[in-house]
Amino acid sequence: MKVLGIDIGGSGVKGAIVDTELGELVSERHRIPTPHPAKPEAVAKTVQKVVQHFKWEGIMGCGFPAVVQHGIARTASNIDKSWIDTNVEELFSNLTKCKTHVLNDADAAGIAEMRCGGGKNKSGVVVMITVGTGIGSGLFMDGMLYPNTEFGQFLLEGDIAEKYAADSVRKEKDLSWKKWGKRLNKYLNHLEMLVWPDLIIVGGGVSKKFEKFSKYLHINAEIQPAQLKNEAGIIGAAIAASEALT
Repeated sequence: MKVLGIDIGGSGVKGAIVDTELGELVSERHRIPTPHPAKPEAVAKTVQKVVQHFKWEGIMGCGFPAVVQHGIARTASNIDKSWIDTNVEELFSNLTKCKTHVLNDADAAGIAEMRCGGGKNKSGVVVMITVGTGIGSGLFMDGMLYPNTEFGQFLLEGDIAEKYAADSVRKEKDLSWKKWGKRLNKYLNHLEMLVWPDLIIVGGGVSKKFEKFSKYLHINAEIQPAQLKNEAGIIGAAIAASEALT
């Protein structure tokens, strides 16, 4: 089945047409910078531009950087606070005229990795973390998703964890890979203490540079970079939509 997958991030809104059975892109990825401030109307219009780029009229899945319950955003850590209690599915559907399913962006990336990437056929507890502007998370038990975990929001070093260990912090503070890797290691040790995963998959933009910081990560769980790299969010959103809307 072909579905348009869209991944809404802090820096960019990315989309592509996905073959949900193969779990791969069947079009070039199209990216538009996330508007600032990232308010509902502005982001919705950006999503509409992605839809128009592909001349898309079918089902659409969107990974969204917030806790999403039944299509409604409940948090807004890296987007404008006006998103809270907004029905994101209704907003996007009405503007694009596409039947839309919306879920947490890290949950979407995790679904892709569990179906088509490093978590495929993996039993036990698997945590997917997406490391970029913030830190998102997806928690799976024997392949089943427990949605909206938000493990980037627990306290670490006197603040929420993503403000200590996100990739945006590395860039802002001009940290070396070693210094930042030690920060990420501290985060992962705290995460491991909370849920004792069998596998942690590291996604987001840093997954492409895993070898630069992996030697500074010392945890009990198996750890590996996302196999689908930055495409995971797009693929997972499309797979989730295909299952929710058909």
